[in-house]
Amino acid sequence: MADPAAGPAVDLKIDGATIITVDAERRVIENGAVLVDKGRIVAVGADDGRPARERLDGTDMVVLPGLIDGHAHAGHGLVKSLGAGRSGTWFEACERIYTRATSASFWRAEARLSALERLKAGVTCGLSLMGGGPDIMATDDVENGNAWAGAVAEVGIRGVLAVGPGRPPFPREYLRWDSGTGVARTVGLDDQLAVSRDLVEAWHGAQDGRLQVALATPVFGRTDKGDGAPAAEIERLVATVLELRAAHGLRLTQDGHHSGTLAAARTLGLLGPWSLMSHSVDLTEADIAAVIETGAAIVHNPSAVMSIRGRCPVTELIEAGVCVLIGSDGAAPDRGYDMFRHMAQAMHYHRRHFRDPLVLPPGKALEMVTIDAARGLGLADEIGSIEVGKRADLVLVDMAKPHLYPPNMPVTRIAHFANAADVDTVIVDGEILMRGRRVANVDEREVLAEAAVECEQMLARSGLHHLTAEPDDYWRGARMAD
Repeated sequence: MADPAAGPAVDLKIDGATIITVDAERRVIENGAVLVDKGRIVAVGADDGRPARERLDGTDMVVLPGLIDGHAHAGHGLVKSLGAGRSGTWFEACERIYTRATSASFWRAEARLSALERLKAGVTCGLSLMGGGPDIMATDDVENGNAWAGAVAEVGIRGVLAVGPGRPPFPREYLRWDSGTGVARTVGLDDQLAVSRDLVEAWHGAQDGRLQVALATPVFGRTDKGDGAPAAEIERLVATVLELRAAHGLRLTQDGHHSGTLAAARTLGLLGPWSLMSHSVDLTEADIAAVIETGAAIVHNPSAVMSIRGRCPVTELIEAGVCVLIGSDGAAPDRGYDMFRHMAQAMHYHRRHFRDPLVLPPGKALEMVTIDAARGLGLADEIGSIEVGKRADLVLVDMAKPHLYPPNMPVTRIAHFANAADVDTVIVDGEILMRGRRVANVDEREVLAEAAVECEQMLARSGLHHLTAEPDDYWRGARMAD
């Protein structure tokens, strides 16, 4: 029975749980309670007897801060299965699809699908580039970004949409699909900048802060691509993006750093405490110095193809004081949005490199998808840990399962053994978005049906249906033909 002297009722109480706070003391509280009122955490620790309008029984549950995905791609959720894992073929497909085969309804369907996948995996906040692959940004039409943002808002999780211009030279031809007809349109740098500006003004800080907008530019100085544009065009692109970033206090991200490109980014003025630089493999000494000296954050994508072809020096960067977070780089032919999987992948990846099983311990891996990720996104004052005053972004993981027993060492069990399907309940801003794996705001079957229809339409428009065939060399051989 509630103690009347404990104070007025709060909106929500979770009790009887193991709480992994990831707070400053990294407390793990057994048989603890979290109290939530008006979307924020008002108490963490022993149950103080305060009444609540709604109660969640935390027995056999671990309560975590909502997981955060620092790098992914809008659009990829409906193209991830194409090309049988051949990265060259897949990137070519992305380029064709994003410039010639999508509509606003495609972006809405993909965003609902990906946001639903994230929600069911306990990912309460994720950054997504508007397109990507070979630097093809779907900022040709503001309605694409509007559709994405509106769909994520419908599901209810936090979303950070990264927008900006694609890779020069400009212009590039896009096809816009309206009422079943593709209409050709030439899109230049100024067009993409105008769309990006409109999306910033429409969505940054919307939904009581659940939606944010970041800016993105291509990575320059890549020896594998070449810049393909006069220096003056690159300088104008960078200057305009940086002006927009400063005017709105936005994060800036880039996708695909390696082998000297971070030092080049610093020369262009793209590195600062507001920078979030992804992949970052095979870094030079100048790259590492540039990151340390500017306070930029690094997004490590341990499951990505770039992490096969090169290594991000995660442990070295962490020891030098750099904020390193984990991104899914989802979706793609071999990965989705399960951040439990990506935590485990990161630990094994770096332990294999050093041949040392003590490298990147479980608690650090968990920090990289919670408080460190929040810091990299500039949101650590609001989310990323379970602390009084922060927004109530919480995940309840059902630990009463054979693969999560015996019932001890909860941090180890979460980092090494848990997976997306173990997530029972997800809360954002105190709103219960999933309980008992039943989603509140959208009809899952409708989301899946809509995604299937939009995928088929995209394949018909692009002429890429042949890329859905699974090849014979999946079987028996040690490798596939390129």
